[in-house]
This record gives sequence, structure tokens and C-alpha cells, in this order.
Amino acid sequence: MKELFENINLLKNNCNEQWSEILSSIENDLRLIKTKDGLKSLIGKKKFNEIKDENIYEEELESLQIELLKLQNWVFENKKRVMIIFEGRDAAGKGGTIKRFIEHLNTRRFRVVALQKPTEIEAGQFYFQRYFTHLPNPGEIVFFDRSWYNRAIVEPVYKFCTKEQYEKFLKEVPIIENALVNDGIVLIKFWLSINKDTQKKRFEERMKSPFKAWKISPIDEKAQEFWDDITYYKDEMFRCTHTDLAPWVIVDSNDKKKARLESIRYVLSKFPYDDKDDEKIDFKHNSKIVKIYSGKRVKNN
Repeated sequence: MKELFENINLLKNNCNEQWSEILSSIENDLRLIKTKDGLKSLIGKKKFNEIKDENIYEEELESLQIELLKLQNWVFENKKRVMIIFEGRDAAGKGGTIKRFIEHLNTRRFRVVALQKPTEIEAGQFYFQRYFTHLPNPGEIVFFDRSWYNRAIVEPVYKFCTKEQYEKFLKEVPIIENALVNDGIVLIKFWLSINKDTQKKRFEERMKSPFKAWKISPIDEKAQEFWDDITYYKDEMFRCTHTDLAPWVIVDSNDKKKARLESIRYVLSKFPYDDKDDEKIDFKHNSKIVKIYSGKRVKNN
């Protein structure tokens, strides 16, 4: 490979400007596959453009993850409290997105919260009580893989709560979230959005893969059947719980990789952390992928 690059440079130095630009483009493409994953993909007969796109994604992800480390250090040193909620339909990519956020972070300075079905004791408590025990401490970032918003969609759709409990929840959420933000917690609420066909395709992929089959639950199996019901409750959740202090951030997750990159970019843009690499990285999120809820119905997701 080294000899190949040397030959390209030799040709560039002995040809006209037009051919020099073409050779530079070829050189850049070769550098993208000059990685362990790139070569594995090439051997696996992936199309060159797929390998190229994959390596561009990995390079951009790595740059953003370096910035996440800077953010984490800043949060720790300044004793900030950060809470990031990930909501969305089943198979929307919540877990995968969180994984890319935390991949290289200091494990002692963040937590991922993914609560199971409440115990009998928890079911009899004030609804928010079991979530409050997981709020971020000073210097900590907490990622919620689903949150108290289970009561906004999952519970009413599958009849896990009463109508009174549901309506009480919607009234209390804005008050509670405003209190948390006013107390100094930085709260970011993501809704990862997918269409019905994408969800169906991802369910089928899970059922075929021995590494993903465990993700399929009885609730997942009914997600397509209850698509319209979930849409109704999702729209009600946005309408009742979107506030200036705690807005809903909607991420188009039909393309998982773009969703991951733009979600990280959005979070980074919200903090004035030290040594922010503004020259190398564009911190402005893609408005076609990441949008703040506007008060209008979000269609088909």
C-alpha cells in the first residue's frame, strides 16, 4: 500500500493540473479503505462507494466523539448536571444511538438508565419516584433509554395505566421538568422518528439475526398493529409536554448513521465547553434530520 501511494505521488508530480486533481481524488479514496474495517469490507465484496461512505461516517463519528470527551470533562469540572432522554417507537435506534454517545466516555462520569417493569412496591409509589433516584449528580451525564414518558405512550396503548393516571401524568410533566431545569439540570429530550416500513424492516432483520433476536419482545410484535394508536398518543405527548424550557427534539432516524451523527452534533452545540474545535467541526445540526417540535402534527412516525 505504501508503494502504491508513492507511485501516485510520483505521477502527480509529473502530470498536468487536471490529472493531478484526479489522482488526488483516487488517493483520498484509497486512504478511506486503508483501514482494518475498510479492507475487510473490500474483501467481503462490498461496493466501493459503500466502503467509502462507511469510512467517512466512522471518521466523522470519531471527531464528534472526541468532542464528547471534551464536553464530559467540562461537565465534570464545572459540576453540571445533564440528562438526555431518548424516546421513540420500537426499533427507532435508541440503544444504538446511546452506544455511540458513550463509546469512549469515562465510565465513572456517566450512567445509562433503562428501567425494567416496575416492581409491586414501585407501582404503588408516586409515579416519578423511581426515576428521580436516577437524576444526574453534579459532574455527571445520564442517558435515559426510555423514561417517565412510558406513561405517555406505552402504558395507555397497552392498557398498563388508567385514563386518570395518564391524564394526571400529562398535567404534571411540564411542572416537574420546569422545576428540574430551574434547579440547574440540563434536560434534552430526543424523539427518534421512523416510518412504518422502516420499523417493519428492522423487526424482520432482528428476527433473522441470532445477535438481535433477543431484542424482540411481545410488545414489539404488536407495534405494527398499534401503529396508529401510538401515533395518536405521541402527538398528544408532544402537544402537552413540549415547553420552552424542555422542548422535544425530533430526529429522523430512518437512516441510523445520520441520526447518530446529528444527535451528537445537536448535544455538542448546546454547551460552551472548553477547546471546542469550531474550525474542524460544523456544530450546526442538519435541520432536515433534527428539528424542534413546531406544534404541528409529526406525520407517519
